[in-house]
Amino acid sequence: MHLLRTARAWVATLAAAAAASAFVITAPPALAAPPAPAADKIDQSVLDAAQKGEETSFFIVLTEKADLSGARKAKGHEKKATLAYEELTTTAANTQRPLRNFLDKNDVEYQPYWIANAIRATSSDVELIEDLAARKDVAEILPERRYAIDDTVVASATESAAVTADTPVEWGISDIKADQVWSQYGVRGEGIVIANIDSGVQYDHPALVGNYRGNLGNGTFSHDYNWYDPTGVCTTGVPCDNNNHGTHTMGTMVGADGIGVAPGATWIAAKGCEGRSCSDPFLLASGQWMLAPTDHNGQNPRPDLAPDIINNSWGGSDDQSFYTDIIAAWNAAGIFEAFAAGNDGDGVTCSTTAAPGGLGEVYGVGAYDVNGKIANFSGFGPSPVDGSLRPDITAPGVNVRSAVAGSRYQAMNGTSMATPHLSGAVGLLWAEAPSLIGDIEATQALLNSTARDVDDTHCGGTPGRNNVWGDGKLDVLAAVDAAPHTRSIITGTATDAVTGAALPNLTVHVTGTGFDRTTTTDAHGEYRVVLPAGTFRFELSGYGYAPLVDEGYVVTAGTDAVHDLALNAVAHHRVSGIVRDVTGAPLAGVTVAVENTPVPTVTTDAQGRYTLPDVAEGTFSLAATPAAPVLCNGISRGPLEVGADVVNDIDLPARTDAAGTSCRPASYSWIKGASKVAISGDEDAETVALPFPVTFYGTTYTSASVTTNGLVNFAAPRLGDFANSALPTGSAPNSIIAAYWDDLVIDKKASVQTALTGTAGSRKFALVWNNAAIAADTSVRLSFEVVFDEKTGTVTLQYKDVAASALERGSSATIGIENATGTDALQYSFNQAVITDGSAISFIRKGA
Repeated sequence: MHLLRTARAWVATLAAAAAASAFVITAPPALAAPPAPAADKIDQSVLDAAQKGEETSFFIVLTEKADLSGARKAKGHEKKATLAYEELTTTAANTQRPLRNFLDKNDVEYQPYWIANAIRATSSDVELIEDLAARKDVAEILPERRYAIDDTVVASATESAAVTADTPVEWGISDIKADQVWSQYGVRGEGIVIANIDSGVQYDHPALVGNYRGNLGNGTFSHDYNWYDPTGVCTTGVPCDNNNHGTHTMGTMVGADGIGVAPGATWIAAKGCEGRSCSDPFLLASGQWMLAPTDHNGQNPRPDLAPDIINNSWGGSDDQSFYTDIIAAWNAAGIFEAFAAGNDGDGVTCSTTAAPGGLGEVYGVGAYDVNGKIANFSGFGPSPVDGSLRPDITAPGVNVRSAVAGSRYQAMNGTSMATPHLSGAVGLLWAEAPSLIGDIEATQALLNSTARDVDDTHCGGTPGRNNVWGDGKLDVLAAVDAAPHTRSIITGTATDAVTGAALPNLTVHVTGTGFDRTTTTDAHGEYRVVLPAGTFRFELSGYGYAPLVDEGYVVTAGTDAVHDLALNAVAHHRVSGIVRDVTGAPLAGVTVAVENTPVPTVTTDAQGRYTLPDVAEGTFSLAATPAAPVLCNGISRGPLEVGADVVNDIDLPARTDAAGTSCRPASYSWIKGASKVAISGDEDAETVALPFPVTFYGTTYTSASVTTNGLVNFAAPRLGDFANSALPTGSAPNSIIAAYWDDLVIDKKASVQTALTGTAGSRKFALVWNNAAIAADTSVRLSFEVVFDEKTGTVTLQYKDVAASALERGSSATIGIENATGTDALQYSFNQAVITDGSAISFIRKGA
């Protein structure tokens, strides 16, 4: 599940992580200074919205900050990232607990974050907001903001092919002299992991697929720890880009065929931008994930897999917000961050840069064109936020050709295009000089001191460092020339110990004092790793072979060497079994896969049986994924130990949402309506009192609105919702039960009723749509109802008088539930003909 989760689920996960990491959660430390007056802590826009009675989302920023000094002093990327993660999560758990208790008591829906020690809450209660501000543990209350992705498409090359060996590299690559680093030093970013927080990435773009960290070879991919989408836009679970921007910036950093600065680097990505804008909750969640990537369920955080470099080609705020906390966390973890300086310039006016790239704590990048002139859109300093000299450096940002979604190429303008040149340059620098990895200050100083000066002081500064060019034009060759050259290039070939065959796609994990690097063997079984002087441990592992550990390998400074390794093959066995659905019945069409291996996937037959005839010995993850429509069947993923032939039956779990609500088929028991609800026609809604409190996604309600279009809406009456959508969605309606969300008509032949059965404590309350007509064809009708269970809190949907037509069975309807912010949902179906007569579906709260 995503890191955007409800408070209780987050606390449970954090507790588990704390236990696993063996760090102690202590009582919150005493706060040293008295808080500012309460009114001064609240951004006026938050109060203005609440005073108008508008539900508004805002961030409660806590006073206490994590002490990251231990992480900053640590050696090695893995150690620094792990210490930073532990300190940040511990501080958040300790200091947020009283505030979360207060929010729970006041029935406020919220989402906590640990990277900035902040909580996002939603309310229209002015008094509650003022009470929050009066708390000593609250530093400030800030509005939720959106940041822009700014770019201008200037030249379409949609029909052109990629740059080939017969054509020059893109102008920006040669201008910063990246191609000279390739030829003179023989490095292209190998061993470095570069990430972006952007609009997403087309992971299978020809220029990017080869060095995506999730590419396992042989056409297989694993997106765990390599891709994160808190926006929910990429509904298939694989990386996507609905804007082209993220694919373009990634292409400039690591793309093949002459478009990327560091084409030998590996990349991962988080979709922090829902489209052309990037909202605070998604950026915060992405920032957390970058420091501790998770699997696709948002579980099992791995700070050791954090990237080395993060590119941020977005911005546009005039406020510092709390992103300086995120940047401080990344830097303490040894992660280099680069931000676009902004596109609000006009070529003359000063103080046109914007946060976050316009902040002194951030490494900001301006843009220039092929003629060496500053771009007329590039933001100038001094910073309008903190008065600092901006930007830090400039890079090519006009008519930059790179990859875009659809496996195409296109030229764009923007400081968004300049920033990935800088990020890729750091990848080259760190690949050549690994002693700099994680040393943010030394790296920034080296980039600044080797930049080509440009004398333009009309916005202040000096000829060598000014508010137009920063320290000047990026020169990565000069930076690499000036770097400490203590590295050695170790290459080798992994082979089968008996046959001598080359072994591709093996993981090569190299560790030493303060050093941790992972790479893979290529199609020829070859690997390459750049190491400082010292003694190292090589561990090779891969499907079909026993792991090989080679201790005590000595590297001499500046001396390249060849280190070949041979592995022993293991035996193969048969794995078979039966896959059953949530009701215990055998299920056909389920895909069964031994994850992260070249073992071909298989599909269960009509009796739910599967057979994997040839699986190597070892420990793996076995996944069973039901075919669409999945309905209440979740994905099973469990350990598979192969040492002989294995019979492994699989029971699919019930699907769950981030809050832990599960979905299951239920016993049908229709409740007949008794009291009429006064709604009719094509678009109508009525609020009804609930006979007992109903808790929905952590908030308790005593009333709900019922609409003609098959919705129960806890937030507000909502008319005009004839166009159903998939769940979750950030746009209204939210906080809903979609019993049968379609454009429906309640005419003279139809009605909506309520009914109450049972005795106090065990009552059931039904909202019943009788003989509702589908607007697209009013001859098609069905009955359905929502049943609330007072004792268990379960919500059950039941369907009656459903005929065989696809339209009647839900081919244009949405069925499911969604929380108040549109960030979490459990969708049963969307435009799928899956409803049958006499069927029932229950949504069961976690712990019920």
